[in-house]
Amino acid sequence: MTQKNEIMKFLDELHQKMQKEKEFAFWEYLKKAKGMLEVICEENKGKIEKNVIIEGKVSLGKNSVIKSGTRIEGNVFIGENCVVGPNAFLRGFAVLEGNNTVANSELKNVILMEGSNAPHYSYVGDSLIGKNCNLGAGTKIANLRFDNKNVKVLINGKEVDSRERKLGCLMHDEVKTGVNSGINGGAILYPNANVQPNSFVKGTVK
Repeated sequence: MTQKNEIMKFLDELHQKMQKEKEFAFWEYLKKAKGMLEVICEENKGKIEKNVIIEGKVSLGKNSVIKSGTRIEGNVFIGENCVVGPNAFLRGFAVLEGNNTVANSELKNVILMEGSNAPHYSYVGDSLIGKNCNLGAGTKIANLRFDNKNVKVLINGKEVDSRERKLGCLMHDEVKTGVNSGINGGAILYPNANVQPNSFVKGTVK
């Protein structure tokens, strides 16, 4: 099995879990994705424009483009039909399943499933984003507590210690966020949830 197939199989199994369980220890899947990318092979079946800085390994799928001004620090997997940049910043690790748009936004330690977009001035850190989600301009996902303690997540009505100092959110399919919205670390957003412009959400959002 090729490495690409292994990643796509992992994403398919993860999405099946998301269909069955709305609240789970999603940070464990971020760790698994990071481990897979640590041994990724470089591949370029798309286009990398001039003035792109890459410090790591990139697997770039068919019909995908990394636009000028983008900086990548770490290993990333970018599936087919993706547009990254101009002036995007991907660091740590990133998995873009396919048909994703990430423009002048920053992604750090993320899984972005098929059809989801972070197009304008967003920060997405240590988060799992489901399919067909759209982050409105200026959406920020917090991943660090003011007191630097571990991020806690509400799962089945109980507060669970993730044992992670930095952790963002679990966002299920078809979630939309409004401009300048904020999402607290450890939040879980259910399918089809809407986050209103200029709002801040935490806990579970249905």
